Amino acid sequence: MSLFPIVSTGENVTRQVLSDHPDLMTVAFRFAASGAIGALHSHTHVQSTYIESGRFRFTLGDTEQEFGPGDSFVIPSGQTHGCVCLVPGTLVDSFTPRRDDFL
Repeated sequence: MSLFPIVSTGENVTRQVLSDHPDLMTVAFRFAASGAIGALHSHTHVQSTYIESGRFRFTLGDTEQEFGPGDSFVIPSGQTHGCVCLVPGTLVDSFTPRRDDFL
């Protein structure tokens, strides 16, 4: 069980830090409804995303791709990315280094 709070990041979307270290952080993003949005953004962190459940359409730079349970991919530092939830579910993201703005 995580000791970190569940934080709303938008309509029908929450974030919860699962574990952290200065070099690495793991975070669950839960999407409670189809159509929920993970807004387009970029950051200096390298990010790995694992789709635990649900289905999502991701924008990764200039491309769009759908992902479902068991899929994973890496987002390089500085790449603009975001998603739209197609089927409610959970993304498990890892960041290196840690996202201090999530603490």
